[in-house]
Formats: sequence, structure tokens, C-alpha cells
Amino acid sequence: MPTLICDCNQTMPLQPQTLGAALNETLTLHSALCRREAGAFQKAIQSGDDVVVACTQEKRLFLEVGQQTQGVSSVIKFVNIRETGGWSQDATQASPKIAALLAAAHLPDAEPVATVTYKSAGRLLIVGALDQAEQVAALLADTLDVTIFAQGVSSAPQPGFPGQERQYPVISGGGLSLKGWLGAFEAKWEKNNPIDLDLCTRCNACVAVCPEGAIDLSYQVDSTKCTSHRDCVAVCKVAGAIDFSREPKAATEAFDLVLDLGATPLITLHAPPQGYFALKAAAGLASPGLLATVVKLRDMVGEFEKPKFFAYKQKLCAHSRNETVGCNACVDICSAGAIRSEKSRQQIVVNPNLCVGCGACTTVCPTGALTYAYPRASEQGVRLKTLLSTYAKAGGRHPVLLLHSQGAGQQAIEALGRAARLQKGVRGVPANVIPQPLWHTASVGLDLWLSAMAFGASQVAVLVSDEEAPAYLEGLADQMRVAQTLMNGLGYAGVHFHLVRSEGVQNLAALDARLQALGLARPVVPAVAARFAVAQEKRSTLDMALDHLMAKAPAALPEAIALPAQGAPFGSLVVNADTCTLCLSCVSACPASALQDNPERPQLKFIEKNCVQCGLCASTCPENAITLQPRLLLTPQRKEARVLNEAQPYQCIRCSKPFGTMKAIESMLGKLAGHAMFQGAAADRLKMCGDCRVIDLYSADNEIKITDIR
Repeated sequence: MPTLICDCNQTMPLQPQTLGAALNETLTLHSALCRREAGAFQKAIQSGDDVVVACTQEKRLFLEVGQQTQGVSSVIKFVNIRETGGWSQDATQASPKIAALLAAAHLPDAEPVATVTYKSAGRLLIVGALDQAEQVAALLADTLDVTIFAQGVSSAPQPGFPGQERQYPVISGGGLSLKGWLGAFEAKWEKNNPIDLDLCTRCNACVAVCPEGAIDLSYQVDSTKCTSHRDCVAVCKVAGAIDFSREPKAATEAFDLVLDLGATPLITLHAPPQGYFALKAAAGLASPGLLATVVKLRDMVGEFEKPKFFAYKQKLCAHSRNETVGCNACVDICSAGAIRSEKSRQQIVVNPNLCVGCGACTTVCPTGALTYAYPRASEQGVRLKTLLSTYAKAGGRHPVLLLHSQGAGQQAIEALGRAARLQKGVRGVPANVIPQPLWHTASVGLDLWLSAMAFGASQVAVLVSDEEAPAYLEGLADQMRVAQTLMNGLGYAGVHFHLVRSEGVQNLAALDARLQALGLARPVVPAVAARFAVAQEKRSTLDMALDHLMAKAPAALPEAIALPAQGAPFGSLVVNADTCTLCLSCVSACPASALQDNPERPQLKFIEKNCVQCGLCASTCPENAITLQPRLLLTPQRKEARVLNEAQPYQCIRCSKPFGTMKAIESMLGKLAGHAMFQGAAADRLKMCGDCRVIDLYSADNEIKITDIR
């Protein structure tokens, strides 16, 4: 796969020999690849090989040239080395980073995954003041089938005047609610307006005659103003549109798209469903964002697809057992309302139509029951290893991996590079800071961060902005506290993980200062890079990363590392032997097989490596005898089964066979001692095994049998 590099009119100090050596390729330096040297691009794509072009600014031009060139079957990939490295005050030292970015661009695209399909016929519901809704509807009615849910008329700076011509269906009422997604919205409301808008002729007689001014030009009655003069009923006797005795009734209607111009949005999620747009239209057609939203709505007719971003393995899920909720991390963090708990099925349910692909649920999931599917963790691992290994091969040191979104994060990085080129008081992205775009910053967490440390990164930073929901920032911060505690506990001094906040292009100086500080930091890292392959299973990846970090630790390891309670995926259990009766209900509740019993004798065994600290065992325990202990045990016993509690078996008083624990049977006998049904022989049967209990019951002469009843 040939690589084409261009110094963009000699504005970047590129070193083709150094870059070529790192890529095992002979590179030719161009200065006007998109203009006078376009022939070199055409020659490369005619070779039949896939081509990497180190330019994203002229991506559209290169694609057009490719389409116009005969006999081209090459796949063309693009990578930005200009704003991310070449346009920086450190550009002369940026060759290792640029080589890493070029090497990552050579990687194959993510494997295809299942898709989620939306079908929209263009049925649009506009909610808001009638006059404003009609103005917006005029921009959309030639493409979409518009219905308006009228919520009065606008009042500022003066009362609105809807058009007299009836151009769009108008509905009204109270209690409007909305659920669904693109192509499948369901609106519910109560028809409680005394004026039937289908019968109303818009003659305005009711508006003129109402002494309280309770009727506006949306032809709805404000019940807080109406004092039941009923003058409006009298003037509408011919049309018969007004009837205060009409019983309210529920109404439901389906729509494909919703434009919400109301004062209070119907859906307040940080990530609303596809096809729902909420705007404050106080300024009418001049409202901010309205034009862009109208353009989007006009294109949302037809069939659409998106990747199914997640994969779910119910058997690994620690959400609930026996109607007891343990881990609720994914439900709590989802800002799209796509995940819910379904008690009847003892699991969580993810709605793929509502999922926006942020991946926060996969990041906070302790077991790996939810995994990110597009791209997969294994594919992300290959990319991280390629970036860091190529950087090291090209002579780079102290690499900082900067993860950012493809939206606001990408814009901030590119704006910083341009400002550095124009000498606007910023230095640009440091030479050892390697930007890496993600679909969403919350999609990568503890397993990949620690893997990056093992692969040679000195720091991992996540660039966040207002795009991220507050819950995402809290989740990332919790994960970083755990990761940092692990690194420091293993002897790697310094700060390795950072949440870098960006105010966007409005405050590039602050972002530049934060990145410069990252570039200068020198935390302790492993002396040798790992070679393992990131697995799709989260726990497997964590184990491999931790094994490498422990093996290369710079000092003697402690016995264990105490972890923060919030977000800790590892830990032990403390069992109160005085209250535990070894009922073993915790064993059946454990989703990770960390708790086990012993078929031969009353024992509760524990494998610490498997524990995910979900808390299901503690919630299930009837004696409240279990306490979680977040930590990472560093001794070999972490992977071995150890006994948390054991007891003397209770022997059957008839056959001497052990059938329970001494403590459990004695506890039961104590609780039932005063019960009228468990006296004498009945009490003795509680001390027998199941077989002897049945034998004793049928052999007793003083027992009434069902065959004796006449």
C-alpha cells in the first residue's frame, strides 16, 4: 500500500527518509500533490494497490480525480499529518508521531457488523406555537408531510398571528408525550380542547366575543382564564365547533420525525433519539440552529442504516439474579435512555434504535457482558499497538496517546494546528502527543488504557468537551482513578491518565497549555513494551495488561493494591463467620463464578481473579454477612480458590448422614422453637436428612394420614 506525503507548499519540515524507514517503504516528498503534482497521485492509484494520502483537506478533490481516472480499483485512505504534527512549533521533532499516524492509516477498516435500519416516510410533527410552527412548516411542506401540534401562539415581542389559510393539519390538547425513534415515533395526548379544530372555520368570532381573552388565534381555550360565560358557544352555534361538555379522550398518532419548538422539550435526554430535534424558536425563523435543522429534516426521508455498536452476552451480565439488582452501571450511565432493566428476564435490555454508539456502557461494564462492536476492542488494540510500536521504531520517546471525538475534539485539534501555523500565540500539538480520533470518547476505558501503557505509552489523555454527557465524564473519571491507582500501586510513579477539557476553538490557549504540560510530563512506565494481542473479552485483556505491568514493575510489588470503591472491577470479599450460615445463596447469585461451594463438605470458596465487585452476593445474603473489599491482589493466590468460610456439618439424628451445617440447623431450630407445628416428633424431623424425614413421617403410628380421612 503506497503512501503519498506532501509538505503542503513546503510549510511542514517532513523527513521522507525517516518516515520511510519506519514504514519500510521508500517515500517521495511532494509539495503540491493536490495541484501540479496530481499526476503522482494518479500513477499511484493506477498501480492497483490501495493508497494512503497524507492529506484530508483535499479529500474531495482526490476522490474526484480517482473517479475520473481510468482503470482504478484502489481504495484511497486519508490521514491528517498537518494540523496534528506538521503545523506545530515542535514540527522538526514530530517525525516519529507522523510515522505512527501513517502506519495506523495502513490498517484495514473495521470488520462489518450487524446494522440497525430506520424507515422514514416523512411524516413530521411540529410542536410549538402555531404561528412559529406554520413558518417552519412552510420550509418543509414541499418535502415532508407536516402535522402541527399547537401550543398556543407566540407572545413575544407581540402576540403571534397564524395564517388564516388552513394549510396543515393542526391538533391540540394537553399532556403531550412522545416516545420512539426515527420512523417510529408515537405521540400521545389528551383531547381536552372544547374547540374541535376539525369543525372550526377560523372565523374568529369566539376570539372576538370572549370577555376574558381565554381564546387565542390557535383556537384553544385557556381554562385558567375562562369563567364559563359561554359567549363563544353562542356565536359558534352554526359551526358547532365549541362544546364544553365534550368528554376528554386519549389520542395517539404515529410520526417519523419530530421538530419540537416548545418551551419545554418533550425529550430531555442528553442524546435524544434519531429523528427528534428540539429548538427554542423564540426568534422565529432567525432562531439559532433552525436553518441547519431544516436542512437535516429535508433529507430524512427513506431508509437509513447505522452500525449496531454493541454486543451483549447475558450470561456474563452482573445486573441481577433472583430479582436482586447488583450492577446497574450501564443503566445509570446511558444518556440516550437505550438501556433498561427487565426484571422478568433477570437482565438488561438495550434498544439498538435508541443507542447512539457512545460506548459508555461498555466502558463501565465490569464483566465485559457489554462490548463495543464497531470497531471491536481487538481492532482498537491493533491500532494502539501499531501507533506506539511505529513511534518507538522511528526513535520517539515518551508518547502521549490523546483520544478525542470525531466532532468537537477533532475540530479543536485542527484549529490548534492552524493557530500554531499562523503564530497565534500557541505552540500546537506537541511532538510526542499522538491524537487518535474515536467515534465517542466514552467508548474506550480501563482495559485499553492499561493495554496502551503496556504497549509503551507514557500517558493516556482523553479530550472531552460539552459533547459528553455529565454521566460520561463521571464514568471516565472513576475509571481513571482506578487505572491511576493501579499504576501507582505497581510502582509506576507519576500521573498517567488525564481528562483534558476543551472549550473548543473559543479558548485554544487553554487547550494548548494543557497539551504542552502533557508533552513535558515524564511518568514512570514499563521499560519493555508488551506484545500480547488485545482480546475482545474485557477481563482477558485486563489480565494480560496487568500481568505485563506486574512483570516489568520497577520495584518490589506489594501484596495487594487497595482500589477506589466506585468503578473498581477487582476485589475480594470479607465474610463474617459469626453470622454466615453457609446457606450458599451467594454462590447461586454470583455471575462470574467467583464464589463456589464444595460438594464434599460445607465450605464457601472464592476465586478473587473472577470477582467483578458487582455486589450481588452482598445483596443476596440473608444474614448481611458479606462485605466487598475493592483491591487488586498481586500474589499467585489471586487465581487460586481459597476458603472464605466453613462449618462443622450437622449429622442426621437417625442415619448420621451430614445434610447441613451445624449453625444453619441450630439457627432454624431456634427460630421455630416456639411454633406450634414444630413440637415433639415434628421438631425431631427437622434434625433429620430428607430421606429419614419421609421414612419417619410414614412409619409414625400417631400421625394422621390422608388415607385415614373419610
